[in-house]
Amino acid sequence: MEETAQSQPSQRRPKVIVLTAPGTSAPYNALDFEDHADVVWTDAEGLSGALPGAQVLFVWDFFSPALRDAWSYADSLEWVHVAAAGVDSLLFDELRESSVQVTNAHGAFDGPIAEFVLASVLAHDKQLHTSKELQRRSVWQHREVRRSAGQNALVVGTGGIGRATARLLRALGLEVRGAGRTARGEDADFGTVVPSAELAEHAGWADHLVLIAPLTEDTRGLLGADVLARMKPTAHVVNVGRGALVDEPALVQALREGQIAAASLDVFDEEPLPVEHPFWQMDNVHVSAHMSGDVVGWRNTLADQFVQNLTRWCTGEELVNQVDKQLGYVRRA
Repeated sequence: MEETAQSQPSQRRPKVIVLTAPGTSAPYNALDFEDHADVVWTDAEGLSGALPGAQVLFVWDFFSPALRDAWSYADSLEWVHVAAAGVDSLLFDELRESSVQVTNAHGAFDGPIAEFVLASVLAHDKQLHTSKELQRRSVWQHREVRRSAGQNALVVGTGGIGRATARLLRALGLEVRGAGRTARGEDADFGTVVPSAELAEHAGWADHLVLIAPLTEDTRGLLGADVLARMKPTAHVVNVGRGALVDEPALVQALREGQIAAASLDVFDEEPLPVEHPFWQMDNVHVSAHMSGDVVGWRNTLADQFVQNLTRWCTGEELVNQVDKQLGYVRRA
């Protein structure tokens, strides 16, 4: 029997704003947006003029805080999707207190960032950075390197990325624990989860301290002088979360004074990292340009996530990857 209009799922055709950065290419599937919505493309400067009447905002310029300044023009906004795992640059009090739903790119970066952390751990233990520098100088210098298996890794951040990292490090043979908002035992991926608020009490256990936590008021400056003072002199810090998780002056001092051995840093307080920053010239610091999750094809993955959620929204289905706006991340199921 032919399906009647009454039996078909209800459809709504919203006005969707896509916030882009100047010089940034459009999502590869941009034409698919127009199958579901009336689409307006804008940059931060034009956001205020584009927002009136819009139900959906897709933040393709994923570190942009532009919505905060344009908020008074968001008279019809129901849903914001940000093409990033972290939403700290997006959230502000008025958005938190509103009924507007926020979704993010939860899941897109789990495997890639976990692999980057694993590579950072192995590069440190196998002295690959030193080997490359010796090669540059044509110096043959035999050394003994460390086994990674059997070492301890404390992963700060127990969301999807942290869990993928824990599984990969455990597969290599490391002993892994997590640090999160709530302590618990017998966790499937971490075994034991300690409170991140008590990080200083547990940091001395770690050979590798991995920072993957979202940036919130509770986690800002989490790795500070008190935590660093309790760590092993052989310890290695990996930060693939947010730069502001770290008290950078305290980390510089700890590295210079031998409180810890090394740091592999992919994120920083100010990006790009200023040319005068001491990290650039420190032999025991390994800098990368906020790229730990950016594997080939990553932007296409982010664009696909939005279209899948837009399809759900237009048919009245529940959105996936809904962010708890008070916590600043997707709650674990």
